[in-house]
Amino acid sequence: MRIGIDLGGSKIEIMALDAAGNTLLRRRMPTPVGDYRKTLYTIKQLITESEQQLDQEGTIGIGIPGSPSPTTALIRNANSTCLNGEPLQDDIQQLLQREVRIANDANCFALSEATDGAAAGATSMFGIILGTGTGGGVVINGKLHEGTNLIGGEWGHNPLPWMRDEEFPGSACWCGKQGCIETFLSGPGLSRQYQEITGEARSAEEIATASARGDSAAEAILQQYESRLARALASVINLLDPECIVIGGGLSNLHRLYENVPALLPEYVFSDSVSTRILQPLHGDSSGVRGAAWLWPAE
Repeated sequence: MRIGIDLGGSKIEIMALDAAGNTLLRRRMPTPVGDYRKTLYTIKQLITESEQQLDQEGTIGIGIPGSPSPTTALIRNANSTCLNGEPLQDDIQQLLQREVRIANDANCFALSEATDGAAAGATSMFGIILGTGTGGGVVINGKLHEGTNLIGGEWGHNPLPWMRDEEFPGSACWCGKQGCIETFLSGPGLSRQYQEITGEARSAEEIATASARGDSAAEAILQQYESRLARALASVINLLDPECIVIGGGLSNLHRLYENVPALLPEYVFSDSVSTRILQPLHGDSSGVRGAAWLWPAE
């Protein structure tokens, strides 16, 4: 049995999978916001109760909104800020008295979709999350590529490629830079751009609904978004040349992306043809927790 934990800002989710990837159990509990110690004990509680219910012990993988430093093993870049600077892996292993594997939540999403999701069987894939941020993960031949600095797939903190005059210099990003892909392609980024033009505050979903009803401003914003997404993904294709790209997060529900963005890629990809597939996730919002479980592959 494999156990996956998705440690989010508002909820902690657990899922247990059998050897074939079938779901044995799935539960959620609220995250103790801002309380590191309570977060550890909530994770322990979920694991203990789940193993007791299933009457078996499993391997444990945890997906987090950040990553451990390769030099200190302390968590960094987590938007759940109470995790930053903490030895999360060591602490949870001491609490549970067994080995635990930890990875960035976007890496877990990519691994899930590469293992038994939309990219199953692909030799290479890039998984992205378009939501509160713009995380990414790379899987090659079924194995997660985290990289030397454990930042493999962090495309969102590169500058938007082929920026146009009106896009300079870009908005300030929480990472300290300006004009990052995340500031343009995250859900909050899309909402901010709509508000700057119309003066109205709307979510990405509301913008899509407005566009479908003939709102010209919403349609113009979405066309601009698709252009930016195509440019950002083209730079990934030029570097990695993956067989497919799977889009997750709330914005993956914008079905128009899967038709409009591929049509824009040839303008920017350094090739006479583009066969990279742009795919919806098979497991939806379950992919993060499933991928955490798959951090323990079959031996």
